[in-house]
This record gives sequence, C-alpha cells and structure tokens, in this order.
Amino acid sequence: MMVLGWATAALSQVTYTREDSLTICRMLRQAKQEKQTSTLYFARQFIGLPYVAHTLEVNDEEQLVINTRELDCTTYVEMVLALTLCARQGKTSFEDFVSTIRSTRYRGGVVNRYPSRIHYFSDWIIQNTGRGVVEELQSPNPPFTAVQNVRVSYMTEHPQAYKALKEHPEFLSVILEQEQQLTGKTFRYIPMKQLKKLNTKLMRQTVKDGDVIAITSSKPGLDIAHLGFAVWKPDGLHLLNASSVHKKVEEDPQLFRIYMQNRSQVTGIRVVRLK
Repeated sequence: MMVLGWATAALSQVTYTREDSLTICRMLRQAKQEKQTSTLYFARQFIGLPYVAHTLEVNDEEQLVINTRELDCTTYVEMVLALTLCARQGKTSFEDFVSTIRSTRYRGGVVNRYPSRIHYFSDWIIQNTGRGVVEELQSPNPPFTAVQNVRVSYMTEHPQAYKALKEHPEFLSVILEQEQQLTGKTFRYIPMKQLKKLNTKLMRQTVKDGDVIAITSSKPGLDIAHLGFAVWKPDGLHLLNASSVHKKVEEDPQLFRIYMQNRSQVTGIRVVRLK
C-alpha cells in the first residue's frame, strides 16, 4: 500500500493511496451536492467492493490505515460512520475524514502502537458513546429481553492469530488489561428467540434504517461475531454488510431472521445508532 506524504499534521502516520483520498473526497462532495447525510447513503456507496480481512495489518509499526478498496465488516462500519459524521458536519476534505476515523478507531484519537487501537467492538461502543458519537439502544423490553455479560479473552488466548501480537509479545499485557476492564460489563440485547417471533411493527419501531447491527457471539472469549447495517424492505429487515461468505459488500437478499438462523455461535443482536 502506498503512503502519500502530504505536508499536514492530520495526515502524519497515515497509510493510504491517492485513489483512497480521491474516493473519500468524491463521496463527501457528492453527498453535499445531493444533501445526503444518512448512514445508508454512504453504506450503499461501497456495495460490490471485495471483502478482505486484515487490511489494517499492513505496517510493521501501527499507522492509521485508510483503504476504500477492500473492506471487512469492522472497517466497513467505521468507514461509513466516519463519512456520515463528516457529511453531517459539512466537512468534505480528506484531512477531515482522516481526523474523524482516527478519533473513532483509536483510544483518545491517538495512534500509539497496536494497543491504542480499539480491538473489541463492545469497547468501541463504550469509547464512542463517551465521545457522544453513538448511542446503544437497550430498550424497550421487549425486544431487548436478554443481557450479554461480556467475557473477552480471545486476543490474549490466541496471540498467534494476530500479526502484531506474534511480533510484539510485550503488547499482550496491555491487551490483557483492556480485556479485564471490559469483562464483566453488561448490555441488553435482542436474543434469537425474539428475532424469530418478533412482530414486524415492533421491530420497525425499535430498529431504524442505518442502525449498526452487532451480532452477539457465543464463541469463547469474543463479544461480537459480525457487524452490518439495518435495511428495511417491504418483506422485513435485511443486513447490509461486508460479507465474509460472499466476499463482498452486499445487501443480503435473505430476511435477517433467516440469515441469523443459518449462522452458528450467535445469540442475538445489539443495536448502535449514530447520534
């Protein structure tokens, strides 16, 4: 991946290509011309792009990576929310976008080696709720009838799965401390049984187009299995996501409840809304 050396403080420690910067500026200018500030507007701009995992793990030393050409479920959600935030604030420059996504992806908005990146999505929600960027829905009940008691340990139990942890075992103690701080926190969510029987009217009143759907995981050590955006169609709720199954960004043609029935080690959904 090419690094362009723009002489601005906002673009220091940033990995991107000219294509990435042009794509971001084009999207923001077009949205301003069309007076578009919705999350779904930006989410749909990436439909068809390839799903590629580990696109942030390209440097020996941690840098903010902007890659508009390949996305996984997390970078897709981060990219879309950062674009939406910029559009709502009337910002159209690449520097503005970089500053926005840095603030959402890193603790305190500061890139300071690998542990400064927010790795667990529950932690991402907490950090960005504290910044006033998002809010997590946890009512009404129903459909939020269940409580997730977070138990995270996957990164420290599987360091071989992470390039930075293999190369820098000294990071493990910091990640472990972050996991311990997150473990034990509780969040209300919509469980599978509610997704199966929930009437469409109540669901439409609760989940809105463009809300982030965070699929809760039963896999030991993990909190969230997958991310995407809520899309309502005449037949019901669908998921717009960077799909590891179909290897691209797509609006899944299946109803979301059917999509969930076909997945293993999932328990339900948490819902996050951009403020």
